[in-house]
This record gives sequence, structure tokens and C-alpha cells, in this order.
Amino acid sequence: MKKITYLILLTLVVVSCSTDRNHFKIEGQLLHINQGELYIYSNDGAINGIDTIKIEGGKLAYEIACQHPSTLMLVFPNFSEQPIFAEPGGSVELKADASHLKELEVTGTEENELMNQFRKQIVDASPPETSKFVSQFIKDHPESAVGIYLVRKYFIASPHPDYKQAFQLIKIMREAQPKNGNLARLALQLKYLSSIVTGTQLPAFNAYDVKGNRLTKATLNAPIAVISVWASWNSDSQNFQRALKALLKKSHGRLKALSICVDPSKKQCQEALKRDSLSWPTICDGQMLETPLLKTLGLYSIPDNILLQNGKIIARDLNALELQSRLEKMI
Repeated sequence: MKKITYLILLTLVVVSCSTDRNHFKIEGQLLHINQGELYIYSNDGAINGIDTIKIEGGKLAYEIACQHPSTLMLVFPNFSEQPIFAEPGGSVELKADASHLKELEVTGTEENELMNQFRKQIVDASPPETSKFVSQFIKDHPESAVGIYLVRKYFIASPHPDYKQAFQLIKIMREAQPKNGNLARLALQLKYLSSIVTGTQLPAFNAYDVKGNRLTKATLNAPIAVISVWASWNSDSQNFQRALKALLKKSHGRLKALSICVDPSKKQCQEALKRDSLSWPTICDGQMLETPLLKTLGLYSIPDNILLQNGKIIARDLNALELQSRLEKMI
């Protein structure tokens, strides 16, 4: 009788200390970050908007309701992102050095272990080598959620997207995961994105700037227009904004601009606008890279941009010098 009582008590202790089947837990330790916070969001609806994870004494803990497998995106203080693959009843341990985030390890579930292996594989790989590793990973693991993340990151959200290869890899995964709704949505998104490449008309949109003004495609009615993506913590995007400011002044009204700021705080964005005297319409909704207009326009990088002439896309992802060279000739 005593043995039975002991076994029951032990079972209750184990169950009470574990994650229940409707939740997913992240615990971890970060070297070289004693206090601070991380942001976390999801591309597939697991989190509504953006949440915050507190770091205290270099440790973190976070738990969410989880009824379906999903991909969570951790955003570190330097605004680099790393995926965490969640599943109902699962829990993972995160270990990372803030100065070497490429060596991040997430242990506890098979999907996260696969991501660890891929991370190690590409540490010193060139972009073409990384693309080959992604393709091989998906052929080896077509059933894995990691493959969906990799296609999105390296073939769709890349500064130089390869939609054709993305279509082929998605086809391989859909054959292995015919009921995966995230894959079906990604395929539809890709079909849309492939229609807004250079040479096509800018799609219609509806958004609001930081002052509450409504912005549409008509906002950019001008012979020449630029849409840019920036953040107050990214120096390259700041340089682009300054170059754009000088070109707007030179254009005498022939050039219009619209910017999308991916800062997590509208106040932070407004302070940067005031500091640099940037007066053209700027969108900042606090959703960072999940801002709906970014998806509508196929913008995924920081910095990123679209150059328009009479409403038609004539270039994408120019650097500040390329923009200056192109626009000085056009203006």
C-alpha cells in the first residue's frame, strides 16, 4: 500500500512540474545579458501581435497556450531573429551567448534539434552554399516545419528572392504535408508576391501613418516615388533615409516618399523622425516585420525599398548610393 501511495504521489509531482498538453514553454539562459527583454511573435497566429519576454539574472521563462504546432520568432536586443518551433505540451531550453547568437541552441523537441543542426551547418557557409543546404534539408525532411521557415527566410524574404525555387520546395513539402494550412497559405502568398516584381504596377493598399493620416496608393502619385523600410536601430537604413531626404529636397516636388518603420514602439519612431527632421509619411504600427503593408508589398528586409516611376516598380532593394545615382538622373 505504501508503494502504491508513493507511486501516485510521484506521478502527481511529475505532472505538476511539466507543461500541460495545451501549452508550450520556453526556458533559457543568456550569457552577457543580465537584465532586459526579448520580443516574440508568430507568423502563423500562435501569438496575437507581439509579446515581451523579461530577462532577469540572465534567465528567461515564457509559456503560451498551444493547441497546434507553430513557429515563434524570438527578437533579440540587437534585433536579430531566431525561430522556436512550438508544439502542444512541449517545452524547450534555450542557451545562447548574446555576442554569438549564431551558436544559439534550443533543445527539447525534434524540430528544434533539427534547426540546431542546420544552424551549425551554415555557420561559415556562403549564400549560394546556404541555399543548397536549405534545398537538401527539405528533400531530407519534407515533413518538417523547419523547412517552411527556411523557404520563407532564404528564398522569399531574402534581399534577392528566388520564387521559382521556393515554388519547387513548397511543392515537395505539400506532398508530404497535404493538410498543412500554413503551407497552403505560403503557396498563395508566393503566387501573389511573384506578381509584384520589377516591371509591374504597385498594388493597392490602405494604411495609416504615425500622425493618423490615411495612406493609399494615391499617396504616391508622382512621376517618381520611393517606399523604404527602416528602423532607428539599423544604421544602413538610417543612411538610406538621409539620402532620401536630400533627394526629396532636390526634386522640387517630382519625387514622393513613404516609409515603413519597424521599430516596436511608435514613440521611438517619432523621436527618430524628429531628430532627423524626416517629414514625409511614415508608418509604424508596432508590429515590426509583421506590419501588414510589408507583406502586401513583398518587403522583408531592413533596409529595403521600392523605386517607382509613374506607379510602376522599376527597382527594388537599392542601397543609398544606387538610389542617389538612379534618382539624380531621373530628377
